[in-house]
Amino acid sequence: MASLTTALNVNVDAKTKKEATDILKGLGLNMSTAINMFLAQIVKRDGIPFEITNPKPSKETIEALKEAEDIISGKVKTKGYRDMTELRKALLSDD
Repeated sequence: MASLTTALNVNVDAKTKKEATDILKGLGLNMSTAINMFLAQIVKRDGIPFEITNPKPSKETIEALKEAEDIISGKVKTKGYRDMTELRKALLSDD
């Protein structure tokens, strides 16, 4: 029995396509094979074969960003250092 194939046209950001093509080449795959593998997995799993989520920063990250904003705005006073040598000296001092 002959295998029927059909063409699939998709619009992809040029940079994303280039990066993906380079990665696939390193894996010994071409774009067509990778897309066919992806579609086969959708059929096999009856859905997208990976988790799709909106990345949310952790509580710690949110707190760190708030602290950084407070430092930048001057709400929190901090000591600044001109270079790594000055910072290292301050970290190693007993003060």
